[in-house]
Amino acid sequence: GQRIVSGSADETVRVWSLAGEQLLEMEGHTDWVHSVAFSPDGQRIVSGSADETVRVWSLAGEQLLEMEGHTDWVHSVAFSPD
Repeated sequence: GQRIVSGSADETVRVWSLAGEQLLEMEGHTDWVHSVAFSPDGQRIVSGSADETVRVWSLAGEQLLEMEGHTDWVHSVAFSPD
């Protein structure tokens, strides 16, 4: 992979190059982001937050989906490999 994704207590998801250059910042969560992951094809990012939501993002930084239903922090997210 050529990119790194991070989630932070500043409520953002960020994408970085391997050289450490910030490529993208995604805003939308309203509390700490605890977990992030790239989709198997590398075209989307999923994030889970203390705001009790799971969100899916495009690599253009657009929020594609917000999933609600958890009643406490989301600590882990992952895409299925299929």
